[in-house]
Amino acid sequence: MHLFYTPDIQSNHSQYFLSEEESKHCVRVLRLQNGDEVELIDGRGGFYEAEIIDSHPKRVILQINKVALEFGKRNHYLHIAVAPTKNIERLEWFLEKATEIGIDEISLLICQRSERKEVKIDRLNKIITSAIKQSLKAYHPVLNEPIAFNKFIAQNPITQNFIAHCEPGDKAQLKAEIKPHGNYLVMIGPEGDFSPAEIDAALQSGFKAITLGASRLRTETAALEACFELNFLNR
Repeated sequence: MHLFYTPDIQSNHSQYFLSEEESKHCVRVLRLQNGDEVELIDGRGGFYEAEIIDSHPKRVILQINKVALEFGKRNHYLHIAVAPTKNIERLEWFLEKATEIGIDEISLLICQRSERKEVKIDRLNKIITSAIKQSLKAYHPVLNEPIAFNKFIAQNPITQNFIAHCEPGDKAQLKAEIKPHGNYLVMIGPEGDFSPAEIDAALQSGFKAITLGASRLRTETAALEACFELNFLNR
């Protein structure tokens, strides 16, 4: 069944009008007609079953037949803060796969060794939106604007905060550190890793140093590994 992302839909309304762009896609591309059933997600946990009652190519009207709130809500909150990669396609790959696996929030860190400091948030959000539709997720992960490392650790509330890095020193495994069904934040550095000064600042701010295994991972791979581990440990 075809799925549409409709962030402005209201759960207490019986009808919904697709935007002109989505209406054109629905009628001209998908060739859907009156009586055809579709599914909608609002990015806030709402999952809707609807029927086309007016297949106008500029304004499709849908009859809402069924609503499920908190659809697929997970038992934990996962926030990955990652430095944008020099090759933006690697960051896009991470966002797509992390969304499919399960993630709630992504922050983009600008670190001392960052080789990329600017991104196109609109494009990255479109990749996330496509991934939630692909994986039938009713929650749309929050993507934050790029932020300087020091500013980020200064403003972040104390939850279960971790920093993964490759410098020598004591580092724990996530499975030995986390409290189940909690709020987690994991920071992943740029291609050149966090600087020693950044690591020290994070530890002083309450972050715990962790290892993601013996292999030296690319930035986007390390971020996805942390995402996978925390989802697996909370199953």
